[in-house]
Amino acid sequence: MKLKYISLNDRLYRYLSACRTHADDPVLDALRRETEAMGDISRMQISREQGSFMTLLVAAVGAKSAIEVGTFTGYSSICIARGLPAQGRLLCIDASAEWTAIARRYWIRAGVQNKIELRLGAAIPLLKNLERRAVFHFAFIDAAKEEYGAYYELILPRLRRNGVILFDNMLWGGRLGTGRIRQAGGRAIDELNRKLARDKRVESVLLPIADGLQLCRKL
Repeated sequence: MKLKYISLNDRLYRYLSACRTHADDPVLDALRRETEAMGDISRMQISREQGSFMTLLVAAVGAKSAIEVGTFTGYSSICIARGLPAQGRLLCIDASAEWTAIARRYWIRAGVQNKIELRLGAAIPLLKNLERRAVFHFAFIDAAKEEYGAYYELILPRLRRNGVILFDNMLWGGRLGTGRIRQAGGRAIDELNRKLARDKRVESVLLPIADGLQLCRKL
């Protein structure tokens, strides 16, 4: 049986990126340029089409409350916040005051600052100490890969039924599927991918968007 997939080249990627609502976004484009000027670390920023997908997904599931673990310079949080209703709330967790200072500036430029609360610190303790009544409709995970499994177990009980968790970098730069994963982060991602496929608490699919998005719906 022939596998049905295509490999993206630069031409196709430009076409793909252009064929979406709000392909021209001055705020996000300015944030992308500022982040790219930071050098190699800018690779942590999500792709344009991934951001558009997240905005659409948040709105489609009717999310009113969301959580993001790993905010970086704020691109993904803007995309999530835009998908929330006017009274929606997004809780952002990140360890870097330096990177999130950039995020704060662009939240204001995007007009979403009133939807967002930022908590600085290590993610696992912050997740463990969430308010007892905290419930989320959407979660985006894009922080320390070795801790993805812990984030999942801490967030899932706080996710409403039919709520969605989205994990980033779940193809680990295309290095998975070889059986020879050297880095701890890659092994953690591989283990979580396989766990999610068997986990009876969720329905999941691994999507070939950017560096791989694992989409999970709580049953």
